[in-house]
Amino acid sequence: MRARYGVPLTLTAVGAAGLAYAAGFEVRSFRLRRATVPVLPRGMRPLRVLQVSDIHMVSGQRKKQRWLQSLAGLRPDFVINTGDNLSDTEGVPETLDALGPLMEFPGAYVFGSNDYYGPKLRNPARYLIERVQGRHGLNGNAPAVGVVHNPWEELRDAFDAAGWVGLSNSRGRLKLEGIEIALTGLDDPHIKRDRYAEVAGGPESGADLSLAVVHAPYLRSLDAFTADGYPLILAGHTHGGQLCIPFYGALVTNCDIDTDRVKGLSTHTAAGHTSYLHVSAGCGTNRYTPVRFACPPEATLLTLTARD
Repeated sequence: MRARYGVPLTLTAVGAAGLAYAAGFEVRSFRLRRATVPVLPRGMRPLRVLQVSDIHMVSGQRKKQRWLQSLAGLRPDFVINTGDNLSDTEGVPETLDALGPLMEFPGAYVFGSNDYYGPKLRNPARYLIERVQGRHGLNGNAPAVGVVHNPWEELRDAFDAAGWVGLSNSRGRLKLEGIEIALTGLDDPHIKRDRYAEVAGGPESGADLSLAVVHAPYLRSLDAFTADGYPLILAGHTHGGQLCIPFYGALVTNCDIDTDRVKGLSTHTAAGHTSYLHVSAGCGTNRYTPVRFACPPEATLLTLTARD
């Protein structure tokens, strides 16, 4: 009896304990990542940028709301929201309540697919299958049918009213005590809403710094931004892999970027140019897969400093 059933029972117990940890603790173990990026002109003072991403707000997530509110205590120079704020058609009021203190600071935003459409229940193993087959989102799959539409217009109107700059296939600027930040953004490549031709041309003259912003870090977007000479690209979407293997890392990215750059600061090279890339692992999950393992939810405080 012991020889026949001992190992399976042990594996079952370990798996159950891992699931309980991932769903009961780590998914609410919010962290702040910090990174320094040397992209400013010489002589310019450092800038502190708070990036929030992939909140995936579901009604009743009080701890997440309080944690997001507390980030205002960091006093960033400006905030960048890289999308997927919602995972609930009723989640807009609580999302705005959570982000309210941050909306007192200058900011900009792009939307992700989950801002536009409600989540669907899917088998997590499909992400592994799609990675092997080279299919990601609508870039390799058939268009979604019968999807739930989220009230993203309410989110957009509130962000705009707070003075945040919308960057869905558009450009904008932030003015910070004599410093001008030029921003160029794309709508979500994961659902083929990106239109780079509408914003092509590279950094703007006259700005102290130009940044690129996109929700999903698909290679075509990273290549375009980098080839145009943007020093820093900010993205989210990947959830850092969400379910990772300790001492190994992520198995999937849910887009065509490699797993070595699934979260954190790295670089991207295209057409002889190199840009810094920061991918946020985000602070939420799809409401149907509310677990994280070896990949805590996070926001990032980026300190931009002068180039060497």
